[in-house]
This record gives sequence, C-alpha cells and structure tokens, in this order.
Amino acid sequence: MATDPPVTGGTPTLRGRSDECTLLDGMLVAVRAGQSRTLLLRGEAGVGKTALLEHLIASASDLRVVRAEGVESEMELVFAGLHQICAPLLDHARAIPAPQLEALEIVFGISAGPPPDPFLVGLTALSLLGEAAEHRPLLCVIDDAQWLDRASAQTLAFVARRLLAERVALVFAAREPAEELRGLPELEVRGLRAGDARALLRSAVQFLLDEPVRDRIVAETRGNPLALLELPRGLTATELAGGFGLLGAHAMPGRIVESYERRLKALPQDTQQLLLLAAAEPLGDPLLLWRAADAAGLTGAAAAAAETDGLVSLGARVTFRHPLVRSAVYRSATVQERRAAHLALAAATDREADPDRRAWHLAAAASRPDEAVAEELERSAGRAEARGGLAAAAAYLERSVALSVDPERRADRALAGADASLRAGAFETALGLLATAEAFPLDDLRRARVDLLHAETAFSQRRGSDAPPLLLRAAKTLVPLDRELARETYLDAWSAALFAGRLATAGNLHEVSREARRAPPARAPGRPSGLLLDGFALLFTDGRAAATPLLRQAAAAFASEDATGEEVLRWGWLATAAAVTVWDHDTCLTIADRGVQLARDSGALAFLTVAVNVLTQAVALSGDFRAATLLRAEADAVKEATGTQIAPYGALVLGAFQGGEAEVSSLIDATIADATAGGQGTAVQYAKWARAVALNAAGRYAEALPWAQEASEDTPELFVSSWALSEVIEAGARTGELRTAESALERLAERTDAAATSWSSGVEARARALLSAGDTAEALYRKAIDHLERTRLRPELARAHLLYGEWLRRENRRSDARAQLRAAHEQLLAIGMESFAGRARVELLATGEKVRRRTPETRDELTAQERQIAMLAREGLSNPEIGGRMFLSPRTVEWHLRKVFTKLDISSRRELVTALPGMEPELASA
Repeated sequence: MATDPPVTGGTPTLRGRSDECTLLDGMLVAVRAGQSRTLLLRGEAGVGKTALLEHLIASASDLRVVRAEGVESEMELVFAGLHQICAPLLDHARAIPAPQLEALEIVFGISAGPPPDPFLVGLTALSLLGEAAEHRPLLCVIDDAQWLDRASAQTLAFVARRLLAERVALVFAAREPAEELRGLPELEVRGLRAGDARALLRSAVQFLLDEPVRDRIVAETRGNPLALLELPRGLTATELAGGFGLLGAHAMPGRIVESYERRLKALPQDTQQLLLLAAAEPLGDPLLLWRAADAAGLTGAAAAAAETDGLVSLGARVTFRHPLVRSAVYRSATVQERRAAHLALAAATDREADPDRRAWHLAAAASRPDEAVAEELERSAGRAEARGGLAAAAAYLERSVALSVDPERRADRALAGADASLRAGAFETALGLLATAEAFPLDDLRRARVDLLHAETAFSQRRGSDAPPLLLRAAKTLVPLDRELARETYLDAWSAALFAGRLATAGNLHEVSREARRAPPARAPGRPSGLLLDGFALLFTDGRAAATPLLRQAAAAFASEDATGEEVLRWGWLATAAAVTVWDHDTCLTIADRGVQLARDSGALAFLTVAVNVLTQAVALSGDFRAATLLRAEADAVKEATGTQIAPYGALVLGAFQGGEAEVSSLIDATIADATAGGQGTAVQYAKWARAVALNAAGRYAEALPWAQEASEDTPELFVSSWALSEVIEAGARTGELRTAESALERLAERTDAAATSWSSGVEARARALLSAGDTAEALYRKAIDHLERTRLRPELARAHLLYGEWLRRENRRSDARAQLRAAHEQLLAIGMESFAGRARVELLATGEKVRRRTPETRDELTAQERQIAMLAREGLSNPEIGGRMFLSPRTVEWHLRKVFTKLDISSRRELVTALPGMEPELASA
C-alpha cells in the first residue's frame, strides 16, 4: 500500500490512514510510559488491517515484538496461537509462580501432568507477558484472530481484559472476531476515502483510466486497498474499460480470491503443486515443506516461479503475500489434489515429534472411513486433553467419529467428544455430538451416558431448574449398570436440585431424595460422598433426627483426610451444607477452607467459583468481615473470569450483616430477579433471608416479617429456612405478632434440638428469651450468651448482647442495660455490623449514655478493588500472590497499591496496618 510523506524522525504513514496510525502510535507512547493497551482492529479481508499491524511493528523498534497469526486449518490445534506468542518469552518463565510454570509446561507439552484449568492458563500467560515487559516494553500482535484456536482465543481474551499497568500492547486483527474477543476496545478499519483510493489505484494501473471507469472501480471496491491493488493486476485497458462488474459488498473477498486464482492458473503445474503444499501446511516450516516437495518430485524451479510472482516468500518461514492467497491456492485445487497434498505432508511429518499434526493431515487426506486414522485421532485427542486443550480434543474426536468404521466405536468417540466439548464450554458442539451418538443403536450404558451428558450440559449452562430431572433420569438408568456412578449421579442431581430449590419443576429435592433411598446401597460403604448422599436423602424422607448422625459423619469425613482431593473439589461445598444443617460451624469452616485451598492450588477455577462463595459465608458468620470481604472480591473475580452463572451467596450473607441499606437492597433485588429468571430458587431464598436480616438490623420489624416468613417457608428442610426462623421470631416479637413468632419457635426448636451444639443451643435460647418474661427471659438471655461465647459466631453473640440490653432497658434496669448495650455496640462496630451498631447506639442514648458517632474514615475513599488489594497486602501477601488471587499481574497490583498509598497518605506497605482502621478483627478462637 502506498504511503503518505513520512513525518520527520518517524515511520511513514499509510495512505489515508493518518487517524489510525496516530491511534496506534499513541498506544506505543502509553506503553512506553508504563501503561497497558489492548485493541481489536476489525474489518473485511483486504481492508488494510495487516498493513496497520506492520506500521505498528515498524514504529516499535524499541519494544520487544512477538506476533502470531491465526490459520484456518489450525483452528482446532490446541494452544497453537498462544504458543506463537509465548514461545519467544519462555526465557522469563522461571520468574512466574510455580503453579503457573507447571501449567505452562503442561499446555506446551514440556512436561506431563493433569490438565490445568483454562483460567489458570490465562493467568499464566498474563504473568509471563507481565514479567517479559518488566525487562522491555512488549508489543504482541495477532493477525487473522478470527482463525485462532479456541483455547488460544479464550486465553488471550482473558489476558487482554486484565492488562492495566504492564507495559504491554496487545493488538488483534480480525474480520469478524470470535465470541471470546468481543467487547474489547475496537477500531473498525474501513475502506479508503475516494481521493486516497483513486491515488492508490493509479499506482497499481500503469495506463490512464477514464475518469468514469476509475470512479466506478473505486465505488465497487468501496476503497478496499487490497482489491484496488490486486484486482487490476494482469487486466488490459480494454478489460478494465467497464470497471469490475458490479461487485456486491459481500462478494469482495471472493472476487479478490478469484483474482489470485487467475494468477495461479498462469503458473507452471509443479509451482501450483508446491503452493498447495504450502497452503495445506500451516506451520510455515520450510524443511517440512521441502521434504513433502521432494516426495512429490518437485524442484527448486517451482519455488522460484512462485516467489517471482510475489505470491509467497520461502525464507526462514514460508509466508504468503496475504491470507487470501492461501485461501485461493487451497480453494482452486480439486478435492483429489488437496488429499494428495495432505497425504504428502503426513508422510513428511515426524511421527514421534509431531504425531497430532500428522494425524490431522491423515484425516484430511482420507476419502472414506478409515479405522486406523480414527484411532490416530483418538490418541491425539488424549494428548490434547492432557495439555488442557479440551476444545482441540473435541475436534479430534469429532473428526474421528466421521472416520470410524465400527458403529460402537463411533458412538463411544461421539460420547467422548461430547464430554470434552462440555468441559470446554462448547455446549452446542457437545449437543451435536450427542445427537450423532443417538443416531446409532445404543446399549443401556451408552444410553445412560447420553442422558448424563445432556443433564450435565444443562446444569453447566444454567445451574437452573432444568438440570435436576435430567440428572435424576440418568442416575436411575445407571443403577443396574454402574452402581457407584449411579450414586455419584444421584448426588449431582441433589446438588442441582439444591440450586433450583423451590423453583424445581421436576426432580426437586424430595423426589431426588426418595429415588436415592430406593437405589441399592454402596458396595463400599463409608465413602464420604456416599455418606453425604445418604444423609441428605434421609433428611428429606425421614426427617432431621434420622439424618443428623449421617450428616455429621459425612461432614467430619470431608473435614478429614478421608475425603480425597477430587471429592472435596466436587462435593466439598455440599458437605459444608451438611455441617451447617447440623449447626456445626467449625467443621463447615474447615471443609470450606480446604476446598478453596485445593481449588487455588490446582487452578480449578470452575470449582473455586463455588468454593470461595461458601467460604465467604462461613467467614462472614464468624464475624471476620475483613477476610470475608477479600473472599467476596475473589469470588467476583473468579465469576467474572469464568462467566459462571452462580448467585452471590457469600455477598448476600456478608451484606445482610454489614447493613448499608442501599447497597444490600440493590444486591438483593438483582439476585432475586436474576435467580428467578435462571431457576435458582435457593438463591432467592437466601436473598429474602438477607433482606429480613437487614430490615431487622434497621429496626424495621414490620417490613422484615413477611420477608423472613417467605424465606422460612421455602424448602423448610434447608438451613437457610432455620436462619430465617430466627428473624421471624425477632420481627414477630417486636411487632406483637406473637402467634406467628411462637409457631416459628416451635419449628426452630425441632431443628436445634436434633443438633444440640453450642450454636443451636445459643440461637434457640435467644429466640425463647424474646418470647419470655421476667426471670425466665433473663436466664435464657444469659444462657444464649454463654453458649454463643463458646463458638466463633461473633455476630450471633453480639446480637444476643443487643437483644438482652434492649430487654433490660425496657425493664427499666438502665445500669444493667448499659453494660450489655455497651458490649453489643463495641462488638458490632468492631465486626462492622453498622446497622445493628446503630440500633445499639440508639438504645444506649436512651439509657443516658453518651456515644460518639463513628466518623467516616479515609479507607472509605478506596474503591472496592483497591480495598481488597490493600487488605491482602496488609496480610503480608506479595504482589504475585495478590495477583494470583485477584487475576491481575504483579505490576497492576503495584499500580493499585501506589494509588492506595496516595489516598491513605502513606509511603509503604508496613503503614497499612495503622492506615486501615476498623479492619482488625480476626477469627475468634473456638
């Protein structure tokens, strides 16, 4: 493409692209100044995206440049694009955290290990780019990003959305970006304006064109630079006299390809064969190309002709003039010629060094089902999955299905491909492969696997009410075929039904529990997951008293080493529900903490999404709001990173206790709307309970009562219902709705008596005190305080002091009331329960006590993310450790900390201890 006159001291500006070049040059200025930039160049084929990338690279002579190019035939080769970006930077890999280094080595086949979570791979790439940029500003360019393999697109999009202060520019160019890249900062590259287009056309046509013909060509090409340069090539003045012939806008790339095809047909036959080999071989490896060419009897003369025509460059890497040249070469060949080229490339590809690419070429060369090739593809799928490339594994298996000879093997491969697609998040592909499997006669076990995968796909997509009946049907089908798999599926069905709660239309908790009870018992009793299934099934069929021993045993097993890491990752969150059901907070906390640590250490972010939500709840119940706030931020970061549709359970518990009506009300409204639409009934129940707590905290008892009642009646067997009964009793007692409160107390007592822990005994005594009088009430308040002091549950204890103090003041025992209210006020403020503390303050003032208002602190000026980072730094975590927790690079963490220091008027991390007042509470000892 022609250029405008160069700017003194800079690089030439592309003709008609001064605005675009200014924007790109500005990105480099920002990167040199220590900031990150991300951009997606979007436009039709030939519009000049690649030329803009070349301008950017030429302007970045002082930056380190790495580049990648998507190739259509490589779209399903695992991490092919990411490898192009990261391979040149591996000299910095030793500086990234050990789990990330291990993930990097696995995905690139350097070492063996379990497939890393895709989001751990993303964090690894972010750390690697950030570390490389510490030494020299970095420019990463990815051309033809629409053809990136899915794993690479997901990873690079993850990186792009988290760059901030790393001295990295990440620039994509695509015709229509893949779903993963949508939403990035974007620049649409359009055709040249008429004047620039006419000037470019003059440079391509060596004879004078009539003005009407010239204007018609410019109009038909819509200023597409490649069309203006390539379409006139080889045409005479007579042939051009009528313009190009009314090109439709959609036809432009095809017409350019046709112009290349005309040039190809003029080349010698052996040159066309060599170009076809190059087009079918995406690596651009000249040694591989020449091995295939030698086998085909092609000589150097063929290459010389191709290079002379300017279609391809055969240097250190085989490079086509434009991606559309590759398309033209491949499209113009016959099916037989393409197969012959792929067969030659398969023969030239080292069976040991690159078996997967060899298998892909063999598959492309196959003209009919071939079991040997299908087996090769199946082995490639296994290797791809071992590197974390689930999308690639699914693609190999999908092709293997088409080449399978034996119907049973074909069905098995379709089921394996559906499973890989499901775990890769490619739900439509999974459903398509399941449909393929269902087209064959299936035995009972394969039919059960189809049902199970359909159910798991529904659950993974929505976690709503449609998954439980599908999982239940799969479990029932599996009972006579695989008893242990059937029991695991029943537990998954119970998990799905728990999410659905009262919104389950079929396969609800009662139905799943009944069917699980009817199923044969485990062959090896005592397995933690089996105890969990049996305990929950008993809860809904035989009641709390019958279920409590098993639920307690299951929770203890998950808290110990009896449960494997796999069981804790998969069902640990459900085991915490068992612990809370039997009022055992300590065991709940232990299991939740173990689950989060396992998920973090293994990079299993899909499990971490749920685990960190559960731990947030457990820690908030303990009153350590500082830790709970950090966990809430981590939960938000993981949810945003993974796109998992899970309700903010942890945030609801924390928000309910903290108060702050506007914020918690907004969270509750959003949760109820989203969860109702998504069929997540338990989330709705949580939200109603949270609103009741927040309203009780503010002393708005009449408003709290209906919310608490609704939450207590939703799935009454669940622990959330028990929590809500406490709120019903407090609101009912305060509004004179004594009959309602007494009924709630009877139901609460049934649940607390079965457990007989300090938590259950303290909550029940506090509730009874609210509905008692005289010495009985006082004895019950003291009993509640005594029991709750033995737990970590500081919010429950502080509320007991508050209620006791309020009762004493109403009994006109001001001196005694002051002692209890003062204790409540101090505890509530220390924990961060602002609304409840406000209630205590009003009561203290009524006793004649003077209470200073809490003044706003500087820390309140910090953003939510700044506060999380500051608190983690205050805990002693390093920048890489904070980055790993928050999905940020260490440099971005440092950038945030500098802003925190400025706002807090401090100069070091050591000063955070005193600069963040009101964040002192740790977990109370049991």
